[in-house]
Parts: sequence; C-alpha cells; structure tokens
Amino acid sequence: MASTPRVVIVGGGFAGLWATRALARAAVQITLIDRCNHHLFQPLLYQVATAGLSAPDIAAPLRHILRRQRNVTVLLDEVTAVDTDAQQIALHRHAPIDYDYLLIASGATHAYFGQSQWAEHAPGLKTLDDAFAIRRRILTAFERAEAESDPQRRAAWLSFVIVGAGPTGVELAGTLAEIARHTLSKEFRRIDPSQARIVLAEAGPRVLSTFPEQLSDKAREQLQALGVEVCTGQAITAIDAEGVSFADQRLPARTVLWAAGVAASPLARTLNVPLDRAGRVQVQADLSVAGHPNVFVAGDLATLQQDGKPVPGVAPAAKQMGAHVARVIRSRLAAQPAPAFRYSDVGNLATIGRMAAVVDLRGLRFSGLLAWWFWLAAHVFFLIGFRNRLVVLINWAVSYWTYQRNARIIVGTRSETEKPP
Repeated sequence: MASTPRVVIVGGGFAGLWATRALARAAVQITLIDRCNHHLFQPLLYQVATAGLSAPDIAAPLRHILRRQRNVTVLLDEVTAVDTDAQQIALHRHAPIDYDYLLIASGATHAYFGQSQWAEHAPGLKTLDDAFAIRRRILTAFERAEAESDPQRRAAWLSFVIVGAGPTGVELAGTLAEIARHTLSKEFRRIDPSQARIVLAEAGPRVLSTFPEQLSDKAREQLQALGVEVCTGQAITAIDAEGVSFADQRLPARTVLWAAGVAASPLARTLNVPLDRAGRVQVQADLSVAGHPNVFVAGDLATLQQDGKPVPGVAPAAKQMGAHVARVIRSRLAAQPAPAFRYSDVGNLATIGRMAAVVDLRGLRFSGLLAWWFWLAAHVFFLIGFRNRLVVLINWAVSYWTYQRNARIIVGTRSETEKPP
C-alpha cells in the first residue's frame, strides 16, 4: 500500500459525495470521478422537468462543493471497467488509476423490463438531460395541440401518460395536472389546457406501494382531486409514438413518461460478483464486495437485506451508506474492526401537488397541507448551499401564490414526434 492510501470514489451523487466529505480529515488521497461536473439533488429533479425550477437551483458543481477539501481531486470522466485483481480502474479519457480503497456509487438507470424499444417513446427521469427532454416534450405537446385542427389528434397531444406510481410518478402526475389546470390558464386561444387528460398507470394494486396503505389511499384521493386518472392493476403491454396499450384497451397519447423501474449501472457487471435481478451488487454487512474487502458499493448500485427487508434505494439510505464506507476506511487505516452498516429509516414523504402530500415519519402518518409544508421544509433543508435554498424558497413562494412556473422555456434538439409535419 502506498504511503498515502489512495481512495477512488466513482459517482458524485449522495453516496459518493457523503463519503468524500466524511473523509475530509482522513490521511488519504481521494479521487472523485463522475461523468457530470455537478452534484444533483435528485428528489427535486421532477421540478426541473415540469418547469418549476431551473437546473442551478438543484445542482452545484462538485469542484465548488469540495473546493476547501484539500485531499480531493475531482475528475470529469467515465469509468469503463474495474480490475479488482490489479486494483485499478479504466477510464474513458484518462489513463487507468490505481486504488487502495474503491467506492462505486454510480447509481442506477432506467429499466424497461426487457422492452428497450420503449425508451425512445417514454423517457425516464434520472439526470438533468432527462429533465430538459421531458420539459420539452410536455410544453411542446400543448403547442402542437394548439396548432392541430383534427379533434382526435389534438386530444392525443393533450393526453399524458405517466407509467409507474412511485414517488416520481405521483409527483409528475400531480404537477402536470396543476400545469394544465392553472399555470397555462388563458394562455392559449384554440385549446383549453384544463381539458388535458393526465393518466397515472400502475401495474400494482396501489400508488406509492412503499407507503402504508392508508397513506396510499390518501395519495390516490388527492391525485383524483387534481384531475388525475389513476389506473392501478393495469400493466402496460406496448408503447409507441402514438400512445400506450393495456391488456384490454388502447390509449392515444403523444406524451408518455416513464417512472416504473430502475436498473443498476452497467459498471456493476465488470466486478464479476453476484448481482440481483436488477443488476445490483449484493454487498457484505460493511458494504464491501465479497472477496474484495477494499472494494465497496453504495447507493442504488448496492442491495442489502436488513431485518428481512432490502435497504431502500432512497437518498437518505445513499447518504448513510456513503458515510458508513468512510467510517470503514478510517477503521481499516487504524487497524480496527470494521463496523456493520445499519440503516436508520427516517421515513417516507411524497408530494402530490399544491398543499397535497403524504408523510410517513417513523410511524407518524399524516397527509394534506401539513404534510406538504413538512415535505417543503425537508427538501429545502437538505439542498446543498445557501443560494440553492434561498432561490428554491423564492421560486416556490412565487409559484404558490401565482401558479406560475418561470422555467417554461423550450430548448434543445427536438425529437421526431416534436417536429412539425
């Protein structure tokens, strides 16, 4: 081992960043590698997709966040493979890097359950690029409906389907309903945006399946009050440019958004270790990889059972995992036993729309306006940086009183379905 241990951290998300910061005073040299130059607060990504916030409101440059941490080097690159025998990682643009300790926290991507052709017609939401693409599709749909003279084609442009009723799907559906009913009011001359059809499709029996059933029922009621059609127990059988198909019906819809499933980063397959069905690494109690005690996996890329249940793939779990890996590394450096990871469940919360949310906080369950205020306060508190908190608070205050979404700008390359005929 080198005189100064080399720690390589792959991924600047919650797990990677929390591990990096937790090693600020450790006698190690850290290299943090990410394909993007920023840390993204993913729980609010849907707000960028629906024009409520702009990208800098929920993202911050990694170099700026870590500018005072002298034992960190940030590298903008993509890891293509891991050689655990040589203790080396291969990069897309830079030369290979040796490591003494390695943390892989490269996150997850979209999973289409073996139907990869659906990705073109139903984009998912994981990155800022995804958010910009979804925002473009949503806003362009209303523009195309305004220009359409055929009633059936116009109705298809005004039909939106969100596949998957987890927190992201519920938040997208509720916000889309508010945009159609309130934000775009009086802005069009040939269409009535409030007549837009918002459909939330879920193959399972209820929305927000990870929440207690009573909160799931409350969420459904709040969605329906906003005008969202909630279709549970119906699996999608086909998706194309013209709409979606269920087992017994066809729904014409020119905008379909995917929030139904995730798959682990392909980087996990290069480790040659056991993976679960979603491609996640089955880690040991201390989050290390079987047979490689100096290699750790955290966040959405890791799977670990605790009290008979898997640790959920949520931001608090990723943060706790990242901080735990840092503790294990410090223990190893001090020649002390490595502690086992123990997830502390801080609860679940999801927002449905304006003054509508559900909260499950360690057995304390509530919904409605109080839950919405709690959700807002929690998300502002966990944002990184004073500027982000201030800007988000101001934007939400303006949106609350006016229903306006000031990031409604259509930019970027248009997809084929968005191009004029």
